[in-house]
Amino acid sequence: MDLTIARVIMWQFLVGAALAVLLWGVFDIVTGYSAALGGLVCVIPNAFLGLRLMLPRRDPSAEGLLRAAWIGEIGKLALTVLFFSLVFTLVRPLSAAALFAGFITVQLVTFSGLLMRSEEEQETDNSNGS
Repeated sequence: MDLTIARVIMWQFLVGAALAVLLWGVFDIVTGYSAALGGLVCVIPNAFLGLRLMLPRRDPSAEGLLRAAWIGEIGKLALTVLFFSLVFTLVRPLSAAALFAGFITVQLVTFSGLLMRSEEEQETDNSNGS
């Protein structure tokens, strides 16, 4: 798996866990596990997409990558809907605000991947220029 994708997934998991622990400590256990579930609802589908994009394909062409991206994105969306449905139907009691806070906070970590990628490109450019 691409190092940047693996790091983003790792950071998403860590941020989600830290938020859950923080909310558990500040509020209560229901708020904490609701935030943890929201983070997992985000991390698991993102990991599916990342794996789908990075695993070797029979067709290594641009069309193959585009097909993998479409399948990965559709799978990510389907998993997200499935996990939200499961959480809302099976978990009682649940703090919806904490669930969505966990989901949104972890989703925002995705933007850090752009920064990580930019830093890697700068490091590569600097080492090639020396």
